[in-house]
Amino acid sequence: MAQTITLDAERRTGTGKGAARQLRLGGRIPAIIYGHGREPEALSLSATAFERALIGRDAESTVIDLTIGDASVKALIREVQRHPVQPKIMHVDFYEIRAGEKVSLEVPIHLIGSPDGVRNGGGVLDQVLRDLEILVLPTDIPDRLDVDVTALRIGQSLHVSDLTIPNAEILTDADATVCTVVAPRVEEEPVVAEVPEETVEPELIRKPKEEGEEEGEEDED
Repeated sequence: MAQTITLDAERRTGTGKGAARQLRLGGRIPAIIYGHGREPEALSLSATAFERALIGRDAESTVIDLTIGDASVKALIREVQRHPVQPKIMHVDFYEIRAGEKVSLEVPIHLIGSPDGVRNGGGVLDQVLRDLEILVLPTDIPDRLDVDVTALRIGQSLHVSDLTIPNAEILTDADATVCTVVAPRVEEEPVVAEVPEETVEPELIRKPKEEGEEEGEEDED
């Protein structure tokens, strides 16, 4: 089951970049909540409380008990906008959920075990897909999907079609590859350039004298 955390939020009336900047300077995060035909509502929440609550949790599959004034709603985090350079959160989108209505969300894929191809063949496990999109009731949201890869040999793969999640419909393409065990890379031996042999002039071998020919004898005209 998905983890649940509790957060307090306040309604806000000021909008725009200036109002959002002032909120951040005061240690709060601008936010919005929508869903179920309700008008989007502008909120703010403590930056410190939000960041602390999500430590060690996957934001997209965590159910939020969100208190807004005197009301309390359950919500999912649809988007967390972060500063492109600084390590701070700029904005958060919440989506209200109801107990009897299914929601689509992504859950992280966690690979378990060491594949046979890694242990015995020196291969490398390559995880291609890290999240799985599912349709599920809020009460059945899994915290993550554990996938056992111990039987995989070199050249073998797991696909989305090999996975199942209780009480959930998988929306990710069934043919998508989750992980594969690839053969170890063979290092090529460095190519040694051949050094051309030195050109050797052929040794001149004098023609042997014919019988009766004397050394130094010249041909007559």
